[in-house]
Amino acid sequence: MNRSHYLVAVLAITLGAGAASAQGRWVPGHWDWAGGRPGDARGYDLRGPGVPILFPELRDTPRGRAFVLRNFDMRHDGFITPREARAANRAFAEAVPDRRGFDWAVVDAAPPAPPPPYISTGRPGPWDRGAMREYHFRDTPEGARMTLQEDVLFQTDSAVLRPHAIDKLQALAGYLRDNEGVRVAIDGYTDSRGTDEHNQGLSERRADAVRDAFDQMGVTEARFRVRGHGENDPVATNSTADGMRLNRRVEVTLLGRRASEFE
Repeated sequence: MNRSHYLVAVLAITLGAGAASAQGRWVPGHWDWAGGRPGDARGYDLRGPGVPILFPELRDTPRGRAFVLRNFDMRHDGFITPREARAANRAFAEAVPDRRGFDWAVVDAAPPAPPPPYISTGRPGPWDRGAMREYHFRDTPEGARMTLQEDVLFQTDSAVLRPHAIDKLQALAGYLRDNEGVRVAIDGYTDSRGTDEHNQGLSERRADAVRDAFDQMGVTEARFRVRGHGENDPVATNSTADGMRLNRRVEVTLLGRRASEFE
Protein backbone atom coordinates (compact mmCIF):
# COMPACT_ATOMS: atom_id res chain seq x y z
CA MET A 1 0.00 0.00 0.00
CA ASN A 2 1.52 3.37 -1.02
CA ARG A 3 1.55 6.37 1.30
CA SER A 4 -1.46 8.13 -0.25
CA HIS A 5 -3.65 5.07 -0.03
CA TYR A 6 -2.46 4.41 3.53
CA LEU A 7 -3.52 7.91 4.52
CA VAL A 8 -6.89 7.40 2.86
CA ALA A 9 -7.39 4.25 4.91
CA VAL A 10 -6.43 6.02 8.13
CA LEU A 11 -8.74 8.92 7.42
CA ALA A 12 -11.62 6.68 6.37
CA ILE A 13 -11.35 4.78 9.64
CA THR A 14 -11.28 8.06 11.54
CA LEU A 15 -14.24 9.57 9.69
CA GLY A 16 -16.26 6.46 10.33
CA ALA A 17 -15.22 6.25 13.97
CA GLY A 18 -17.71 6.90 16.72
CA ALA A 19 -19.38 5.28 19.63
CA ALA A 20 -22.77 3.69 20.12
CA SER A 21 -24.54 5.23 23.07
CA ALA A 22 -25.90 3.08 25.85
CA GLN A 23 -29.41 4.21 24.95
CA GLY A 24 -29.08 2.57 21.52
CA ARG A 25 -28.61 5.83 19.57
CA TRP A 26 -25.74 6.16 17.14
CA VAL A 27 -23.45 9.07 18.08
CA PRO A 28 -21.37 10.24 15.08
CA GLY A 29 -17.65 10.86 15.19
CA HIS A 30 -16.23 14.11 16.52
CA TRP A 31 -16.12 16.20 13.38
CA ASP A 32 -18.14 17.16 10.32
CA TRP A 33 -15.99 16.42 7.26
CA ALA A 34 -18.71 16.75 4.62
CA GLY A 35 -18.18 20.25 3.22
CA GLY A 36 -16.03 21.44 0.35
CA ARG A 37 -16.37 18.36 -1.83
CA PRO A 38 -16.62 18.75 -5.62
CA GLY A 39 -20.03 20.19 -6.43
CA ASP A 40 -20.43 22.01 -3.10
CA ALA A 41 -21.38 25.53 -4.16
CA ARG A 42 -20.91 27.14 -0.75
CA GLY A 43 -17.98 29.49 -0.35
CA TYR A 44 -15.62 28.63 2.49
CA ASP A 45 -13.61 31.79 3.09
CA LEU A 46 -11.38 32.21 6.12
CA ARG A 47 -10.13 35.38 7.75
CA GLY A 48 -8.68 36.39 11.08
CA PRO A 49 -5.37 36.02 12.93
CA GLY A 50 -5.72 32.26 13.19
CA VAL A 51 -5.63 31.63 9.43
CA PRO A 52 -1.81 31.75 9.02
CA ILE A 53 -1.49 29.19 11.83
CA LEU A 54 -3.61 26.57 10.05
CA PHE A 55 -1.97 23.61 8.35
CA PRO A 56 -1.76 24.16 4.57
CA GLU A 57 -4.08 21.17 4.11
CA LEU A 58 -6.72 23.16 5.98
CA ARG A 59 -5.92 26.71 4.93
CA ASP A 60 -5.35 26.20 1.20
CA THR A 61 -8.02 23.68 0.17
CA PRO A 62 -11.85 23.83 -0.01
CA ARG A 63 -12.13 20.62 2.00
CA GLY A 64 -9.79 21.92 4.68
CA ARG A 65 -11.47 25.32 4.93
CA ALA A 66 -14.88 23.64 5.16
CA PHE A 67 -13.58 21.39 7.95
CA VAL A 68 -12.42 24.44 9.89
CA LEU A 69 -15.62 26.45 9.39
CA ARG A 70 -17.99 23.58 10.12
CA ASN A 71 -16.28 22.54 13.34
CA PHE A 72 -14.18 25.34 14.83
CA ASP A 73 -15.73 28.67 13.81
CA MET A 74 -17.56 29.17 17.10
CA ARG A 75 -19.18 32.47 16.08
CA HIS A 76 -20.13 31.21 12.61
CA ASP A 77 -18.73 34.31 10.93
CA GLY A 78 -15.65 33.01 9.12
CA PHE A 79 -13.31 34.78 11.57
CA ILE A 80 -10.79 32.26 12.89
CA THR A 81 -8.97 33.02 16.12
CA PRO A 82 -5.57 31.51 16.99
CA ARG A 83 -7.27 29.29 19.58
CA GLU A 84 -9.73 27.95 16.96
CA ALA A 85 -6.89 27.40 14.47
CA ARG A 86 -4.83 25.42 16.98
CA ALA A 87 -7.85 23.30 17.83
CA ALA A 88 -8.47 22.58 14.13
CA ASN A 89 -4.82 21.61 13.63
CA ARG A 90 -4.91 19.25 16.61
CA ALA A 91 -8.08 17.55 15.37
CA PHE A 92 -6.67 17.13 11.85
CA ALA A 93 -3.36 15.80 13.19
CA GLU A 94 -5.25 13.19 15.21
CA ALA A 95 -7.09 12.05 12.08
CA VAL A 96 -4.01 12.16 9.83
CA PRO A 97 -0.94 11.39 11.96
CA ASP A 98 1.40 11.46 8.93
CA ARG A 99 0.58 14.42 6.65
CA ARG A 100 3.35 13.78 4.12
CA GLY A 101 1.78 13.10 0.74
CA PHE A 102 -1.74 13.75 2.00
CA ASP A 103 -4.14 14.54 -0.86
CA TRP A 104 -7.78 15.52 -0.42
CA ALA A 105 -8.50 14.42 -4.01
CA VAL A 106 -7.48 10.87 -3.13
CA VAL A 107 -9.70 10.97 -0.07
CA ASP A 108 -12.67 12.22 -2.13
CA ALA A 109 -12.18 9.38 -4.62
CA ALA A 110 -12.24 6.71 -1.92
CA PRO A 111 -15.54 5.02 -1.08
CA PRO A 112 -17.03 6.12 2.24
CA ALA A 113 -16.28 3.97 5.24
CA PRO A 114 -19.27 1.88 6.34
CA PRO A 115 -20.90 3.01 9.60
CA PRO A 116 -20.23 0.92 12.70
CA PRO A 117 -23.05 -1.38 13.76
CA TYR A 118 -26.03 -0.11 15.73
CA ILE A 119 -25.72 -1.30 19.31
CA SER A 120 -28.35 -1.18 22.04
CA THR A 121 -27.55 -2.38 25.53
CA GLY A 122 -30.76 -1.14 27.17
CA ARG A 123 -28.72 0.21 30.09
CA PRO A 124 -27.81 3.78 31.12
CA GLY A 125 -24.34 4.97 30.20
CA PRO A 126 -21.36 4.95 32.58
CA TRP A 127 -21.78 8.67 33.35
CA ASP A 128 -23.36 9.55 36.69
CA ARG A 129 -27.07 10.11 36.02
CA GLY A 130 -27.79 11.07 39.62
CA ALA A 131 -25.10 13.75 39.61
CA MET A 132 -26.29 15.08 36.26
CA ARG A 133 -29.82 15.35 37.65
CA GLU A 134 -28.49 17.67 40.36
CA TYR A 135 -27.61 20.27 37.74
CA HIS A 136 -31.37 20.84 37.17
CA PHE A 137 -31.21 21.16 33.40
CA ARG A 138 -34.06 22.99 31.69
CA ASP A 139 -35.11 22.92 28.07
CA THR A 140 -34.30 25.87 25.78
CA PRO A 141 -34.50 26.24 21.98
CA GLU A 142 -30.77 25.48 21.82
CA GLY A 143 -30.76 22.47 24.12
CA ALA A 144 -30.60 21.38 27.76
CA ARG A 145 -29.25 24.26 29.87
CA MET A 146 -28.04 24.56 33.44
CA THR A 147 -26.89 27.60 35.41
CA LEU A 148 -23.86 27.96 37.65
CA GLN A 149 -23.89 31.00 39.92
CA GLU A 150 -20.81 33.18 40.25
CA ASP A 151 -20.37 32.51 43.97
CA VAL A 152 -20.15 28.77 43.26
CA LEU A 153 -17.36 29.19 40.73
CA PHE A 154 -15.48 32.45 41.31
CA GLN A 155 -14.35 34.97 43.86
CA THR A 156 -16.07 38.36 43.56
CA ASP A 157 -15.00 40.25 40.42
CA SER A 158 -12.59 37.46 39.48
CA ALA A 159 -12.35 34.91 36.67
CA VAL A 160 -10.16 32.54 38.71
CA LEU A 161 -12.04 29.37 39.60
CA ARG A 162 -12.43 28.54 43.27
CA PRO A 163 -10.68 25.28 44.33
CA HIS A 164 -13.98 23.41 44.72
CA ALA A 165 -15.37 24.62 41.36
CA ILE A 166 -13.70 21.74 39.53
CA ASP A 167 -15.58 19.31 41.77
CA LYS A 168 -18.84 20.97 40.72
CA LEU A 169 -17.99 20.35 37.06
CA GLN A 170 -16.71 16.78 37.35
CA ALA A 171 -20.03 15.03 36.67
CA LEU A 172 -20.66 17.10 33.54
CA ALA A 173 -17.12 16.43 32.32
CA GLY A 174 -17.73 12.70 32.80
CA TYR A 175 -20.90 12.89 30.73
CA LEU A 176 -19.10 14.76 27.94
CA ARG A 177 -16.22 12.30 27.89
CA ASP A 178 -18.71 9.43 27.51
CA ASN A 179 -20.77 11.25 24.83
CA GLU A 180 -18.21 12.57 22.40
CA GLY A 181 -20.73 13.85 19.83
CA VAL A 182 -22.29 16.40 22.19
CA ARG A 183 -21.41 20.04 21.52
CA VAL A 184 -21.52 22.61 24.32
CA ALA A 185 -22.23 26.34 24.61
CA ILE A 186 -20.76 28.25 27.57
CA ASP A 187 -22.17 31.74 28.17
CA GLY A 188 -20.95 34.15 30.86
CA TYR A 189 -22.99 37.00 32.41
CA THR A 190 -22.44 39.72 35.03
CA ASP A 191 -24.63 42.12 36.98
CA SER A 192 -24.86 45.80 36.04
CA ARG A 193 -22.16 47.14 38.36
CA GLY A 194 -19.06 48.44 36.63
CA THR A 195 -18.57 49.72 33.10
CA ASP A 196 -19.88 47.93 30.03
CA GLU A 197 -16.30 47.22 28.93
CA HIS A 198 -15.34 45.75 32.30
CA ASN A 199 -18.44 43.57 32.50
CA GLN A 200 -18.02 42.30 28.95
CA GLY A 201 -14.41 41.35 29.55
CA LEU A 202 -15.18 39.69 32.90
CA SER A 203 -18.00 37.63 31.43
CA GLU A 204 -15.75 36.44 28.59
CA ARG A 205 -12.91 35.52 30.97
CA ARG A 206 -15.27 33.56 33.20
CA ALA A 207 -16.74 31.61 30.29
CA ASP A 208 -13.19 30.90 29.08
CA ALA A 209 -12.20 29.70 32.57
CA VAL A 210 -15.03 27.17 32.63
CA ARG A 211 -14.09 25.95 29.16
CA ASP A 212 -10.45 25.63 30.21
CA ALA A 213 -11.52 23.56 33.23
CA PHE A 214 -13.28 21.09 30.96
CA ASP A 215 -10.19 20.95 28.76
CA GLN A 216 -8.09 20.03 31.80
CA MET A 217 -10.58 17.24 32.59
CA GLY A 218 -10.10 15.63 29.19
CA VAL A 219 -13.00 17.16 27.25
CA THR A 220 -11.96 18.24 23.76
CA GLU A 221 -11.58 22.03 23.65
CA ALA A 222 -13.02 22.45 20.16
CA ARG A 223 -16.42 21.11 21.19
CA PHE A 224 -17.24 24.40 22.91
CA ARG A 225 -18.84 27.63 21.77
CA VAL A 226 -17.75 30.23 24.33
CA ARG A 227 -19.30 33.70 24.66
CA GLY A 228 -19.48 36.55 27.16
CA HIS A 229 -22.55 38.76 27.35
CA GLY A 230 -21.58 41.27 30.04
CA GLU A 231 -24.62 42.63 31.86
CA ASN A 232 -27.00 41.81 28.98
CA ASP A 233 -29.90 39.37 29.36
CA PRO A 234 -30.43 39.65 33.13
CA VAL A 235 -32.64 37.01 34.73
CA ALA A 236 -33.52 39.23 37.71
CA THR A 237 -33.52 42.88 38.73
CA ASN A 238 -30.17 44.58 39.28
CA SER A 239 -31.70 46.85 41.91
CA THR A 240 -31.31 44.30 44.74
CA ALA A 241 -28.38 42.25 46.02
CA ASP A 242 -30.27 38.98 45.44
CA GLY A 243 -31.11 39.97 41.89
CA MET A 244 -27.51 40.90 41.08
CA ARG A 245 -26.33 37.58 42.52
CA LEU A 246 -28.66 35.71 40.15
CA ASN A 247 -27.42 37.72 37.18
CA ARG A 248 -23.77 36.84 37.89
CA ARG A 249 -23.76 33.41 36.30
CA VAL A 250 -22.36 31.02 33.72
CA GLU A 251 -24.83 29.01 31.64
CA VAL A 252 -23.82 25.68 30.10
CA THR A 253 -25.99 24.34 27.28
CA LEU A 254 -25.78 20.84 25.83
CA LEU A 255 -26.70 21.70 22.26
CA GLY A 256 -29.53 19.62 20.84
CA ARG A 257 -30.12 17.63 24.05
CA ARG A 258 -33.27 17.47 26.19
CA ALA A 259 -33.49 17.97 29.95
CA SER A 260 -35.53 14.77 30.23
CA GLU A 261 -32.41 12.76 29.32
CA PHE A 262 -31.05 13.48 32.81
CA GLU A 263 -34.16 12.83 34.88
